[in-house]
Amino acid sequence: MEKSYMSQNESLEIIAFRLHQQEFCVKTTSIREIRGWAPVTPLPHAPYEVIGVMNLRGTVIPIVDLAIKLGMAGTEANERSAIVVTDVNGMTVGLLVDGVSDILTVSMDKLQPLPQAAGTSSAFSDGIITQGQSMICFLNLERMFGNDDAADWGMVA
Repeated sequence: MEKSYMSQNESLEIIAFRLHQQEFCVKTTSIREIRGWAPVTPLPHAPYEVIGVMNLRGTVIPIVDLAIKLGMAGTEANERSAIVVTDVNGMTVGLLVDGVSDILTVSMDKLQPLPQAAGTSSAFSDGIITQGQSMICFLNLERMFGNDDAADWGMVA
């Protein structure tokens, strides 16, 4: 985990959300907006995690089931679900989550490294944030969505 860019007494602004009774979070700087669930238009032959596209004020963006991207069972979208619209690596992507929990400012000393046993599951995570009795997995969207994703999803000319 790379912590050299921040000292331990600095804080981190995050948005926390749920996927299958687990808490995850990302930096607020990568979030464009949070939208309620709305049906999406499926894309033929899209990668499994891309559940479709939606029109965001005149721009068509892919909607990714974040649970599938993380290797979990797919999300059953309902009226409590949310789409977290992110700007990452030059592309706009909507992330389907079960619901947004909170926007928090946490001290960097609450960010703990992942245990060695996490292995490849650490590919998309920068660590675990301890918040009271709960633990929130801190996701790294830049590693999760590389430049090749846009090409794979047919979102580049």
